[in-house]
Parts: sequence; C-alpha cells; structure tokens
Amino acid sequence: MAQDQTNTSAHKISSTATGHTYWVIPDGYIPPDSSGSLESHESICVLNTGTVDAQLQITIYFEDREPLEDIVAEVPARRTKHIRTASLRSGEQLVPPGVPYAITVASNVPVIVQYSRLDTTQPELALMSVMAFPLG
Repeated sequence: MAQDQTNTSAHKISSTATGHTYWVIPDGYIPPDSSGSLESHESICVLNTGTVDAQLQITIYFEDREPLEDIVAEVPARRTKHIRTASLRSGEQLVPPGVPYAITVASNVPVIVQYSRLDTTQPELALMSVMAFPLG
C-alpha cells in the first residue's frame, strides 16, 4: 500500500523554527583585493525555516579596537538571506577589508547560520564555507 507523501514529516509545515538563537563565527576577514571578474567578499548565510520573521542582532569583534555593535538585519519567515559583511554598518562605521574580525549573531527565533568567503586575490580563487558555531 503506497503511503501519501503529503503526510510525511518532511513535507509538513511546522510553526517551530529549526536552528539556534545565538551563533559565533570566530574567523572573519574580508580580502582587500580582487582579481578577475569576481569580487572578494564574505557572507553570513541565514536560513529561517520558521513562520516568524527573524530579527538579527550582529556584533563584529576586532583584535585591536572596540566592536561594531547594534547591527540589525531581518530574515523573513521561511526564507534565506545572504548578508555580505562589507555591507554591515554600526552608525557610520563599516567592517574594514584586510582586518581580522569575529562575528556573533543573535536571533529572536531559531535560525541556521553558515559563513562563506570568496577570495579572489589570486587568479586561482578560493571559496570557503563553514557552519557557524551554535551556542543558544
């Protein structure tokens, strides 16, 4: 007897979001140069599987200066968003290229956070993508 696939758990829409509410990315670095047609960049990739919009609070930490705080972003319910770190602002301050930093992402609802870097400083470009570390 065939099972109705619309009743399997993989196909049900749940009001409960998947993921965590606090994530840490300890290695950030926007490559200062690009070569070829692609621009070097980094992105915080956020997936919101729930039915409530995710309100994010992002903080950028540095080795030699005070953090950039109170950076806000929104990821609509049941959507994904790729947030380029070079676009993040705290007041008039931006994340500078060529400077190591770390990131925390706090969310009002559970989300999934991945981090990616495209480094095109050399013709043999490099793409790195890792899961952020969930703490809450």
